[in-house]
Amino acid sequence: MTAGGAAEGAAGGAAPVPPGAAIGILGGGQLGRMLALAAARLGYRAHVFCPERGAPAAQVAAAATCADYGDEAALDRFAGAVDVVTLEFENVPVAALERLARRVPVRPGARALAAAQDRLAEKKTMAALDIPAAPWARIDGPADLAPARARLGGDCLLKTRRLGYDGKGQARFAAADDPEAAWRAVGAAPSILEARVDFAREISVVLARGPDGRTAAWDAAENRHENGILRTSLAPARIDAGAARRARAIAERIAEYLEVVGLLAVEMFAARDGGLLVNEIAPRPHNSGHWTLDASVTSQFEQAARAVCGLPLGSPRRLARAEMRNLLGAEAGEWRERLADPDAKLHLYGKAEARPGRKMGHVTRLLRDGD
Repeated sequence: MTAGGAAEGAAGGAAPVPPGAAIGILGGGQLGRMLALAAARLGYRAHVFCPERGAPAAQVAAAATCADYGDEAALDRFAGAVDVVTLEFENVPVAALERLARRVPVRPGARALAAAQDRLAEKKTMAALDIPAAPWARIDGPADLAPARARLGGDCLLKTRRLGYDGKGQARFAAADDPEAAWRAVGAAPSILEARVDFAREISVVLARGPDGRTAAWDAAENRHENGILRTSLAPARIDAGAARRARAIAERIAEYLEVVGLLAVEMFAARDGGLLVNEIAPRPHNSGHWTLDASVTSQFEQAARAVCGLPLGSPRRLARAEMRNLLGAEAGEWRERLADPDAKLHLYGKAEARPGRKMGHVTRLLRDGD
């Protein structure tokens, strides 16, 4: 197994899915869009399955199925039309993956998805692997909040177990706060309470793993969030070589344990004492890996296609320092200014409505010495 470099040799086990085949993508967002474009460059056809019409991924795919993830007949037709299935977001019902897997390879599988889409399962996975995470407690109702906060100490964050992303489904909870109000703020949904961490920076590792278990990881990225939404990613992260190796090793252990085939992103807190705490995982391409499109030998999207099809993994070597910035809401209208920067690479997602806080695109700047 390799870490931080391209895997050697061809994937073992089952025969690779050859170019000309169809890759099924569950989800129609921008990650699926960029995956479909990368797959097309390798000679594959993308078939997107999502409930939304005119979704960003469907705009560039060879085929699209517009149906609910619980529509068993539509899932069966989809399985019959593709050669392998992958994910572009983790809120697909596990039952859908299980049904598809009876007829076609699904990569990553239901085990990885189940761990990533429920914060309680995610925390239990870290505990099983003895990987540090922020102190936490299970919350099933408002009566659990005060005693849990007392055990954890200090201010805490209440996070829904499911469907929370970009800061949604979260509420601050301190000693003086009303438990009932905090519970209502997260929609009265099963949650976890998490102690706030005094960290130096937030980082993430994106790693690819093939069917043979070989891996390739990009340099860790350093991330800055605003209002719970990723704003910028800087590659490489400003951490020492030892921390970078430990972060990569953590991602490898999780990917192996969950039997991931495809991509795994692991978000971590880099503590001031040098330790690393896992925050979240995602078995799919990740926003913090967008810089790889323009600043690495193989992008995360091409690598995802290679991994799920059982092809040899490409080199994740970084070609330049890079900074990726998400374009939120009306910022996508600033495309002229972005294109005027000769060191900037603009990516727009084809979304019709520019709502505040909505990710409409991103721009990556290749940094020069002194930047």
